[in-house]
Amino acid sequence: MSSDLKTGTTYPLGASFVEGGVNFCVYSPSATAMTLLFFDDADDGTPARRIPLDPKVHRTFHYWHVEVTGAVHGQLYGWKAEGPYDPSRRLRFDGEKLLIDPYGRGVAVGENYDRAAGSVPGDNTALAMKSVAVDCSRYDWRGDRPIGRPWSETIIYEMHVGGFTRHPSSGLAEDMRGTYRGLVEKIPYLQSLGITAVELLPVFQFDEQDCPPGLSNYWGYAPVSFFSPHLGYSVTGDPAGVVNEFRDMVRALHAAGIEVILDVVYNHTAEGDERGPTFSFRGLEDGVYYLQEHSGLRYSNYSGTGNTFNANHSVARRVIRDSLRYWVREMHVDGFRFDLASALTRSETGEPMQSPPLIWAIETDPVLAGTKLIAEAWDAAGLYQVGNFMGERWSEWNGRFRDDVRDFVRGTRGAVRHLPARLLGSPDLYGPDGRGPEQSINFVTAHDGFTLNDLVSYNEKHNEANLEGNRDGENHNRSWNCGVEGPTDNPEIEALRIRQIKNFFAINLLSIGAPMLLMGDEVRRTQQGNNNVYCQDNELSWFDWGDVSRHAHLLRFVQGLIRLRSDRERGMTMDDVAGGGTVTLEELVAQTRIQWHGVRLHEHSWSDDDFSLAATARNVADTYVMHVMLNSWREALVFEVPPAPTRSASGWVKVMDTAAAPPGDLVPIGEADPVAGEVEVGPHSIVLLLAELRRLI
Repeated sequence: MSSDLKTGTTYPLGASFVEGGVNFCVYSPSATAMTLLFFDDADDGTPARRIPLDPKVHRTFHYWHVEVTGAVHGQLYGWKAEGPYDPSRRLRFDGEKLLIDPYGRGVAVGENYDRAAGSVPGDNTALAMKSVAVDCSRYDWRGDRPIGRPWSETIIYEMHVGGFTRHPSSGLAEDMRGTYRGLVEKIPYLQSLGITAVELLPVFQFDEQDCPPGLSNYWGYAPVSFFSPHLGYSVTGDPAGVVNEFRDMVRALHAAGIEVILDVVYNHTAEGDERGPTFSFRGLEDGVYYLQEHSGLRYSNYSGTGNTFNANHSVARRVIRDSLRYWVREMHVDGFRFDLASALTRSETGEPMQSPPLIWAIETDPVLAGTKLIAEAWDAAGLYQVGNFMGERWSEWNGRFRDDVRDFVRGTRGAVRHLPARLLGSPDLYGPDGRGPEQSINFVTAHDGFTLNDLVSYNEKHNEANLEGNRDGENHNRSWNCGVEGPTDNPEIEALRIRQIKNFFAINLLSIGAPMLLMGDEVRRTQQGNNNVYCQDNELSWFDWGDVSRHAHLLRFVQGLIRLRSDRERGMTMDDVAGGGTVTLEELVAQTRIQWHGVRLHEHSWSDDDFSLAATARNVADTYVMHVMLNSWREALVFEVPPAPTRSASGWVKVMDTAAAPPGDLVPIGEADPVAGEVEVGPHSIVLLLAELRRLI
């Protein structure tokens, strides 16, 4: 054994820095031989050094390990594992393939990287990604800590790191566009909007080539490493330095009062199905990391991407939990949104589990105790768990809220009967078994589907640019083009579309639950009818900063609604409980006094032929009463207004009318016009009245 090699240790896994060098450790119980390779450059096909591991010295049970004296921060490396290729035994070793370390903190992607080379016979070393040894202690957080904002004060902005600033209109230097640092430059915009958290589409290193030829994987739902920040969002392109670029972004967002939630993809990897490339997990221990059919010849596909991570196997479960801990401890993130989380509840045979070990391990982990946990509570194989996802502290993307609100706003017959529950935090979903509105993430649009502008501009998807014959993407979007498919110069249709957009924002931001907004919806970002832009890293997907001025009136409206929601004196979901302390969403539902109406006071049938709803509610702090009137009918309706509260000095004032021209669409309460008796609510419109209350002595 070379003088600079030591036995090494089984823990921690990955590349960990010790005095004078680096300890390397990888799990592979079925491998017959293991070699560690060092490289000088990401495109090197010949390693600078080969280190064959002696199983008598460098293997302990299922773990291969070696300590290399003199190894330094930034060292490029990879593994080659030899063993049987026998899919019937769930073994797919290929000793010619260079493997990424599953616990690697960085990934180097060379100019010659080729995904296809991982799928065909032969040595792919020169064309493969390489792992990077990263010393995570090399950073000064300057006292930064996760924020810990309660759900009652949370407003989420779902966004794409690259797409947010990649457009030339961002005004950033070219090397800054589409990067973590570029996002930092735009924090003042996020602050002006009023959101309290960003939910970042995947930032794990992903395979940009996992898409149709000629296109680029844009969204990032193709992970190759659960520990490495995506190198494509780096300014410097340094596969070790990108870790600190990500940290700089987190620290800057925290300084601005904005939490960082990561959209994490643990349900599958970029290795695809059994015909896909060998990057890491497949070449180390195939049967441990992937769900497979009984024969072992085919992968189980509950993710829709070709494979499903074996999340409830003890080893795979540990990888996921260790990854989450890393992003909290070392990267200071505040929470996680789990892509296709229902796939993580399946057993090793693919059956849904009543008590999935992974879900409970995450929920009870002390390192994760202060984080926000959000489940996309379905998978691609039909396991739909909205309202009954396992665990006690998991929130969920409320798909029912999205669907029911879309149906009501576009005027679907019978949709009104579902709206009261959605406005009140979906107690039909989150009332039983100790759950509550804290679990409801309310949204109308997300990355997957139409933007809000396109939701009111297209009846059908237009995904031809994806080169899949328009077969990809959701077919049933509950959208309405307002009379013309796509862009139009018709002023009446344009006015209706703007009104509908405001209606969606109003319902989402006035409802109980944690609202989530999609990047650019506040300025009518369009994808030209494409509802699945996962492979469109271009202006079709990017945030066009020219929209900020083009649609300044809409932006002002959204900013005003967020201020209204967040106002600690008047905002329904944000008031202090008498005696101090912030009201929780559950307390809000329990204490809010609400009366339901139709166009006539205290009369509501909520039948299939009803297209209107009204509600009067007194806030918990007893400082104001609100009366909201919603009309999804194609004609104006006259609503009766209840008598002004006796403790109100000014009576009712109209603060919002989505049919009114700016600035009359949203008016500060001190400038709002008084109303009494009856109010006409225009077609497809919402009106909000407020009455301030004198405080009781």
